[in-house]
Amino acid sequence: WMLSKDKLTLKEIRGDKQPIGNYVSELKPFTSHEMKMEKGDRIYLFTDGYIDQFGGPRGKKFKSQNFKDLILSIQSRPIKKHEQFLKDSFVSWKGEYEQIDDICVLGVEF
Repeated sequence: WMLSKDKLTLKEIRGDKQPIGNYVSELKPFTSHEMKMEKGDRIYLFTDGYIDQFGGPRGKKFKSQNFKDLILSIQSRPIKKHEQFLKDSFVSWKGEYEQIDDICVLGVEF
């Protein structure tokens, strides 16, 4: 996801649906994307681990829209504070449920 420096406009650049490592079938090239970034723009790259995590009061998946809302809700904060906020939010959502997948979220401000 890319957020313009106004922190209100989120653009989604969809990734390819294929594994990075373990291939059973033919290797396919990944799609390359180019985008123009300006000072203050932010980009977020992430695995599906956060959005697929079960938790909350009804034991449901976190889901993509909730993650998008979470990312948008922290745009007024310095990006250096995002890591701890996302960790705390994840632990709170997960509660007593076991973590089901690896999680990687990378946020970069230009």
